[in-house]
Amino acid sequence: MYPTQSCGLVSIQRSVASSVDHKKTKAFVALLLTFVAGCVDIVGYLMIYNMFTAHMTGNTVHLANDILQAHWPEAAMAACVIGCFVAGSIIGRTIIEMGVRSDSRSVASATLLIEAILIAAVALDPGSWISGGGILVPLAMLAAAMGIQTATLTRIGSLTVHTTFVTGMLNKLAQLVSQALVLSLDLRRGENVVAERGKVLGQARFIFSIWLLYLVGAGTGTWMKSIWGMRSLFLPAGLALAIIAVDQFSPLSIEEEQDQP
Repeated sequence: MYPTQSCGLVSIQRSVASSVDHKKTKAFVALLLTFVAGCVDIVGYLMIYNMFTAHMTGNTVHLANDILQAHWPEAAMAACVIGCFVAGSIIGRTIIEMGVRSDSRSVASATLLIEAILIAAVALDPGSWISGGGILVPLAMLAAAMGIQTATLTRIGSLTVHTTFVTGMLNKLAQLVSQALVLSLDLRRGENVVAERGKVLGQARFIFSIWLLYLVGAGTGTWMKSIWGMRSLFLPAGLALAIIAVDQFSPLSIEEEQDQP
């Protein structure tokens, strides 16, 4: 083998290893962000008018029910929360796209910082938010934060992920499990599908972990809320800030545009 060929092979191997490590980092961050969303969602729900700040399916049901029963203040609140979530997602996605196109190395840090500030602002002065009928402001801020988070990390390689809601993740898990079952039958018939089956099972385990971390985040938020109330939100805000440090060393969103199908 010629020296140039050897150097080229080593370069390819390093590139592949780097790509694998980067995907593992993004997967770890996705799990942390899912925990953040579960925690924020339950604390917001328990502390502020039983309204979700990440689970827009539930809020959409609330909106339809309130409209049909002519509960106009409640309907306006649900519509506002949904709108702020969508607006946050649009803002977050715009920041990511502009950052990628301008070759910004750690563009996710900007969206994560905005998210952390919004969550921390609600936690800083909970008494003033809840008293005097000012509950719409913290709801809007938390919903916008969750929308921004949704846009920050959307893909890990070819796998689409959602870190603020798990209904789609459970549907994807069902698809992967059924695919693994079919591949297991193919394997019993002697077909060479070991590698493909292993990949599918790995993705299924990861998607299950997404659901599990949302559950753990909600459970943690419920426990912390009983002790510290709204100040429990300092935990998810702190985790968002910690992920910024990860983004500085291993950019999370720099490949988001390239990964889009």
